[in-house]
Amino acid sequence: MSMTAAEFGYISTLVRQESAIVLEPGKEYLVEARLMPLARRTGIASISDIVRKLQQEPRGPLRDQVVEAMTTNETSWFRDRVPFTALTESVLPDLRAKRGAERAVNIWCAACSSGQEPYTIAMLLSDAPAMAGWRTSILATDLSEEMLTKCRNGRYSQLEVNRGLPAQLLIKHFERAGTEFAVKPALKSMVNFRAMNLATQWPTLPAMDVVFLRNVLIYFDVETKRNILERMRRVLRPDGYLFLGAAETTLNVHPAYERVTLNGATVYKLTRGA
Repeated sequence: MSMTAAEFGYISTLVRQESAIVLEPGKEYLVEARLMPLARRTGIASISDIVRKLQQEPRGPLRDQVVEAMTTNETSWFRDRVPFTALTESVLPDLRAKRGAERAVNIWCAACSSGQEPYTIAMLLSDAPAMAGWRTSILATDLSEEMLTKCRNGRYSQLEVNRGLPAQLLIKHFERAGTEFAVKPALKSMVNFRAMNLATQWPTLPAMDVVFLRNVLIYFDVETKRNILERMRRVLRPDGYLFLGAAETTLNVHPAYERVTLNGATVYKLTRGA
């Protein structure tokens, strides 16, 4: 049976309170698709029963499980391809020229989901001869503790590695672990995974040369987007690079950014004096 409007309203309010993610009317199908597996896994008969249990015990573990289910996003290796081409062919050469004395680059994957994006970047840095001898720090954050556990474990199914991971990189950077593929220790050590909610108070972060904030802002209202971009302005180095998703923009949201095109990818930089 489909969820009622009241049940959808309860779930959407809960998710917004916990993560600032906006679930507009019309997204009932998404809620059902995300929560039915949770219902089956926990032995709860239906989404209606999930809502009843949440109302009876608002601060129990089920609340966290629902938020986890609704904030977990699909991802893949080298997703959309062009941002990674821009990173290797334009961004890193520019940073090498500007950071020659420091020989250090900080990269942040904000909302790393199940880890494919930060591990993709780690592979690119590991395989770039020009970055040899450089200190490269990759910070990967996400709201979901479940996803962060998966990231830290670094184990992926055959289906997951088939989604965009070239065979030569699978052979080079992964090893068999039963029916799964495990990220080799050298690559895993390049990424630091931390829990972080972009919509709440941020911890102290180092100045970032590159930030990947892709396919995240689309889930927030305009005010939350503006607040996130303002905080990002303070974290991003004045000549740093911000990558957003193809359907996202800073236009009419925050004036401190300008859009540039690199190798077919849209990238955002801070305007002068921002």
